[in-house]
Amino acid sequence: MPNFYISTPIYYVNAAPHIGHAYTTIVADTIKRIRRMLGDDAYLTTGSDEHGQKVERSAAAAGLEPQQFTDRVSEAFRAEWDELGLECDFFRRTSDPRHALAVRKIFERCLANGAVYKGTYTGKYHLGDEAFVTDEEAASADLEMITTVTEENYFFRLSAFQEKLLELYESQPEFVQPDARRNEVMAFVRAGLNDLSISRSTLRWGIPLPNDPEHVFYVWFDALTTYMSAIGYGEHDGPGSDYERLWPIDVHLVGKEIVRFHAVYWPAFLMAAGLPLPKQVWAHGWLIFQGGKMSKTKGNIVRALPIKRVVGVDGLRYYLLREIVFGQDGNFSHEALTVRYNADLANGIGNLASRTSSMLARYCGGKVPEAVRGTDSGGLPPLATLCIGEAIELYRKFAFSKALEKIWSLLARTDKYIVEHKPWELARADDSDSRFQLEATLYNTAEALRIACVLLAPVIPAGAQRIWELLGQPGAVAEQRLDRLQWGGLAPGTAVGAQAAVYPRLDVAKSVESMEDLEAEALEEQARLMGASAPQALEIDTPEIEIGDFAKVDLRVGVVRAADRVKKSRKLLQLSVDIGEAEPRTILSGIGEKYGPDEMVGRRIAVVANLKPRKMMGQLSQGMLIAATLEDGEPHLADFPAEAPIGARLG
Repeated sequence: MPNFYISTPIYYVNAAPHIGHAYTTIVADTIKRIRRMLGDDAYLTTGSDEHGQKVERSAAAAGLEPQQFTDRVSEAFRAEWDELGLECDFFRRTSDPRHALAVRKIFERCLANGAVYKGTYTGKYHLGDEAFVTDEEAASADLEMITTVTEENYFFRLSAFQEKLLELYESQPEFVQPDARRNEVMAFVRAGLNDLSISRSTLRWGIPLPNDPEHVFYVWFDALTTYMSAIGYGEHDGPGSDYERLWPIDVHLVGKEIVRFHAVYWPAFLMAAGLPLPKQVWAHGWLIFQGGKMSKTKGNIVRALPIKRVVGVDGLRYYLLREIVFGQDGNFSHEALTVRYNADLANGIGNLASRTSSMLARYCGGKVPEAVRGTDSGGLPPLATLCIGEAIELYRKFAFSKALEKIWSLLARTDKYIVEHKPWELARADDSDSRFQLEATLYNTAEALRIACVLLAPVIPAGAQRIWELLGQPGAVAEQRLDRLQWGGLAPGTAVGAQAAVYPRLDVAKSVESMEDLEAEALEEQARLMGASAPQALEIDTPEIEIGDFAKVDLRVGVVRAADRVKKSRKLLQLSVDIGEAEPRTILSGIGEKYGPDEMVGRRIAVVANLKPRKMMGQLSQGMLIAATLEDGEPHLADFPAEAPIGARLG
């Protein structure tokens, strides 16, 4: 039996799990189920990335030690995967001592092969990103998050692997997928690679280096190794071990924002260590909510469990896999989810299953009739055969949405077949031809439903099992082989199960309201989990100022008259701001990743009018906007209604 090994990212624990984490894990779980139904011995790894400065700060905000804090949040991830029925075979925490064995072993191999050296670096350091940044990036960031740091680090010679990495991408085009992400990665590598800092001497919450305990490993050298430590590398990696059986991994499933770390840094580390490379890195898109990509600043964080408690796990799984083209960004809303649930699950396969079992009970004594030859099959057998082949091929390509379209085409044709042949009228007719056609109609309907049920088992496992039992089939539908599925497998004379609604129809408005109410409760639970009240206590440590100090700051209401992006900068906007003076001020602000120029024109904002001008990207900025920055680092502008007078002083 071939082995198949897949991983999710190792989720960072400075925040509780949300729908983005659930999406990736649901996809990975689905792929694992598909591979098992194709005859593979498939395994899934996930885990929690627990080291680093952001975790230290989150722990302090919660009033906990880092280990206590990570214990709490890591357990929240595990509990959520259990409640969602996600079958994770390995769960590895980076704070686990067994993980440290793997990290040190890879480091020692890299060090012995000359890929690591000790050096000194001075540069601007972003506290939120835990990374040194360029002057341009520092200029466009929140000034409070930027500091200048000089420290000894251990460096990985990433620059030495540029040509080897490009050769990898060229010789193995499937290594990074989809193609758009592969092109991005290749462009990044072709632009030149700088050596990478892999240790910190100013951080204590991490794994100490074996040769220099004053340093701890930097997050990516630490976290990426989890995919190997989870299956025993560094601990039990000899003959017969999980590591020997499963490495190299078949697929790293990641979000597109971290593809660089998995497709550039990770293979370079493994090349330097002389270890086998992953077979593929697959980067999916983002879930797009009202107001854009999910973020704490925008207040559009969504969690999986409130959704599960209204539409069930199958409803959530089906929506994410059917509505979102894998590899691309996809829209998400509670209303669209409920509408899709009703249309495809309640009114679609659920209704077909209910009608089929009801007619078998009423017209055939609760048993599957004979498949009568020579009667009108409505084209269902060849259509089902075609659907099997196409769905399996699309599943292999991770084209879940298209695969589900094919399966629903079979279900739609089956519904139409019932309408065309009117079993209720055939049952009333008192002749043998009608009886033959009735039995053929019900057999063909039940057999099409059985085939769809098997094909859908990796996507909607709970409902597929209920339909499987409703058709009187023994065992678990997940134990069926997709590649052996064919028409005619439903045995005549099989007693069907008791009738039950597989997917009850939902009231859209009430369901959306329920999910939103449960989301509010989940937010309160997350506040408890993350110790959200602690930051208020920390604010007491802020030095007090006199009223005269505050009076020195000239805060004004301004209106943006014009806005443009600054060339060669992702974040900077150049704004022309009227604060009631003879001429508008030119102000540069690093808000461009959240606010576009069109969103800024006409907006009334708070401006620090007496800030000393400074140069940014070669241009003079004559003031500063006021914005709140939450944990994810995104700005949220302080603004005013249209009636606020321009130039009015705040205070």
